[in-house]
Amino acid sequence: MQPNRYLEFVVASGKGGVGKSTVSSTLIMYLHRRYGNVIALDADADAPNLHLIFNVAKWDYEKPYVASKTAYIVEEKCVDCGLCADVCVFNAVKEINGHYVIDEVLCEGCATCAYVCPTRAIRLRTSESGKVRMAKTKYGFTLISAELNVGKPNTGKLVTEEKELARKIAKNNSLVIVDSAAGIGCQVIASIAGSNLAILVVEPTPASFSDFKRVHKLAMHFRIPSVLVVNKYDINEGFLRKIEEYASSENIEILGYIPYDDVVPKSMTMLKPLIEAFPNSKASKALLNVAKGVEEIYVNWDSWKTKHMPRRYAPYRPKIIKPSKIY
Repeated sequence: MQPNRYLEFVVASGKGGVGKSTVSSTLIMYLHRRYGNVIALDADADAPNLHLIFNVAKWDYEKPYVASKTAYIVEEKCVDCGLCADVCVFNAVKEINGHYVIDEVLCEGCATCAYVCPTRAIRLRTSESGKVRMAKTKYGFTLISAELNVGKPNTGKLVTEEKELARKIAKNNSLVIVDSAAGIGCQVIASIAGSNLAILVVEPTPASFSDFKRVHKLAMHFRIPSVLVVNKYDINEGFLRKIEEYASSENIEILGYIPYDDVVPKSMTMLKPLIEAFPNSKASKALLNVAKGVEEIYVNWDSWKTKHMPRRYAPYRPKIIKPSKIY
């Protein structure tokens, strides 16, 4: 019996290209067919792709997201002193034919140029960061997605806006499946924060394993239990032992092992979920077993969560990289 409560399960990995969206789309399709209460959420605002897998050609709802500011120069007040160009660490101020202009794509809205301008010729204005959008797929569930405009910041805030929309349309027993972006940056933090379960995807390579441990540490920071899916396990079976040892030491249940299967990229070119395009493929069968494992967690959520909470708290300390030259 499904829980009579709202839950969010997030699929993350750390490294890009390890199969998050393939896992996410399978979970979405399977659990929607079983319970009819799934909301799909694509939380990769830089490079959303669930709408391609589910072949969404038209959005039922689109809302501009305004959260950033860009600088501009009031030409009548500008004396072309060049101080703005000197202090801009983003190289957004350009000199063209003796006059200075600000490239809105490169501008981060930090206002340093406005602060040093002797004639107060530089102003800031709000600009559209991206769009939040929503559509009912042909499979019957709702997909929420977002897309960041070129050069704009605030991916984390955009993902938070998506999650707020999901909570607004959700019912008391809705299950939101969040397809996270790669890495451990702002939009991944926004994806994981407030979720109930982290479904982590890893492939047996040193790079993927290293990044998986980083995103797992992020999940532990938020005290969120994690499970593991090993994708393309057969490309480097000798490396599996390290992943399994780590999972055992951190109380992470391994839900399944997905074999390499060249029909996976073919299904994407067909704009179909893998289990729809090639239901009898070896990858599809393994993914359905993973989906059944997630279902088992879902229907026994309260008891499962008690047994699989993180054994320790991991403080999240982001690394601050300073510009090479500070004025």
